[in-house]
Parts: sequence; C-alpha cells; structure tokens
Amino acid sequence: MSVAPALRKVRAKAPLRLGLAGGGTDLSPFCDEFGGNVLNVTISVFAHCSIEERTDGLVGFHALDIEEAEELPVDAGYPLNGLVLHRGVYNRIVRQFNGDQPLPINVFTSVEAPPGSGLGSSSALVVAMVKAYAEYLSLPLGDYDVARLAFEIERVDLAMAGGRQDQYAAAFGGCNFIEFLPGDRVIVNPLRVHEAHWLEMEASLLVCHTGRSRVSSEIIENQTSAMRRNDGSSVTAMEQIKSDAIEMKLKLLRGDVRGVADVLGRSWDAKKRTARSVSNDRIDGIYQMAIDHGAWAGKISGAGGGGFMMLMVPPERKPALARQLCAADLRVLPFQFTLRGAESWTVQA
Repeated sequence: MSVAPALRKVRAKAPLRLGLAGGGTDLSPFCDEFGGNVLNVTISVFAHCSIEERTDGLVGFHALDIEEAEELPVDAGYPLNGLVLHRGVYNRIVRQFNGDQPLPINVFTSVEAPPGSGLGSSSALVVAMVKAYAEYLSLPLGDYDVARLAFEIERVDLAMAGGRQDQYAAAFGGCNFIEFLPGDRVIVNPLRVHEAHWLEMEASLLVCHTGRSRVSSEIIENQTSAMRRNDGSSVTAMEQIKSDAIEMKLKLLRGDVRGVADVLGRSWDAKKRTARSVSNDRIDGIYQMAIDHGAWAGKISGAGGGGFMMLMVPPERKPALARQLCAADLRVLPFQFTLRGAESWTVQA
C-alpha cells in the first residue's frame, strides 16, 4: 500500500516593536530631504505565518485572528481586495521569485495585537509572510532584503501610507538606531546596550491600550502634506523628533533611564505638533491620569490617534499604575524586549 507524500509546511514569525523616538522622520518627503533617525525596540508580541502545500488547485488565505478567509482558484495574481496584505505578498512573490508560476498553497496568519495597535503589526505581518515564502521557496534573502521587499509591497504595490521603520524593526529585531538617508538608503545600527541598562529600561516601561484603534493613514497624510507645504512648525517639530532619537540613544547606552523618560515626554510634545489628529481628549486624559499616578512620561506608539501608549514609570510604582489603568478598563500589555528578528523554519513531517 503506497503512502501519500507529506505536503510541505513552513512557519515564520516576526516581532512587533515599540517606537521609542524618531517616529515620523522615516516618512517621505522628510527623510528624502533631511534624513530620518528612529530608535525602536522589538517586543515579545509576534505576527505569525504558516504556508502549506495544496493539491486541489486552490489558494487559501486565512487571517485566523480576525476570522477572515478566502478560497480562490490558483492563479499568478489576484485583484487587491479582500485580504489585501495576503494577496499583495502572494502577487509579488509569484511575480518576482516564481516566474509567474502560481503556487497552490494555504497561507495562515495571526497577530498577537489588535489592528491599529501602533506597534507596527501590519508591517510585522508582511515581514512574517515574506520570511515564510522565502523559507518555502528557499530564497536567499537577508534581513535587509526581507525588510526592503516588505516595504515595497506595502508602500508601492499596495500604496498604503506609512513610514519605513516597522519593516526593518521586524526583520532585524532587537534595539536599533535606524538611519533613513536621502537616496532611499537605510542603515540599521544594532545597539549594544549593557544588560543592566536593558533590564532597567524594560522594568520602567508599561504599555497599555487606549481603548481605540486608529487608522494611521489619515494622520500620516496630514504629516506628509505639512512637509510638502514646508509648514514651518511641522518641520521644526520633525527636526526636534529627529534630534530626540539621537539623544535618547545616548542616554540609553549610558543607562540614564530617567533621562530617557525626559526625552520621551519632550518628543511626545513635539509629535503632537506634527498633526492635530495625533492626540485627542481621550489620549490626553489617559496620559494625565498616568502622570498623576507616578509615571514620568509617555507617548503613543505609532502614528497616534489611538492604539497603545508607552509609559515610563519608576519600577516600584509600576504595579499601582497598572492597577489604576485596569480599573479604568484599559488593557495593560505584558511584554519583554526581544533580540531576535524574523525567523522561519520548515515543519518536519
């Protein structure tokens, strides 16, 4: 009796990130003209992707976390609707790396954070999918290749508004100072933070959800429009945010966690000057409540308008602040810093 051959299956995961400083300076046209600096760190919250072979002439896209799925006749490309990220990644991979030959596969994905979180979840998901396809097709893609390809899929193929930091954070992992230079050049500088400084920084950070997801595209469009108009106040705020990334990097390397908090608060004030929709009454209220209960400073992670808020607080006061936030029906996110970027592996039959 013959045994049917095992079908190939691969998996990948990519970490989400906290944008500590410099967010927004990775947007065009600012970084194209002035160059951008971003400091971010990845956390133990992940986007996942599994790809398995099919033999029935169909392609399946399954977003398990949001309970959406599509079953399509196998093809070399699909219209950009429905599960747009899944379709966009499939289309690019088949076109660029598989000679326009369709792939009969199932693609399963999930993200450990809600949409609109401000943690770079969409980009981490694209990176995880690219990494899984690279494993499935044995593509020789390094971290820069994966990040660049994910960026092109989101920003060019799918025309989704956004910056550049999220794809590089997810691909590389760890704490990185990333330079976005004119001419579309990107330099990822991994920071060698002393373990004691790293642990104290982690112990001093609390992350909570504001209770609102946000659509970052509107905020980003407001920021980029201000850049194109050469709006003086917005450009000045962006320059402040850019220099804050450098200063925060230096304070983190020295282990000056209280100084990091001071820069975080100053940078949040500057960020609010880049677009009116960055903050709102609810965000301001949560921020003030946190300050009143012992936080040093904080800011929204991501474009703003909602999602997760980062708060820096003396570790001794962190449990009490967490209780206060939970009492206000705000979700506190458990996390640890992670040093590893996107990873992939083949499932053994």
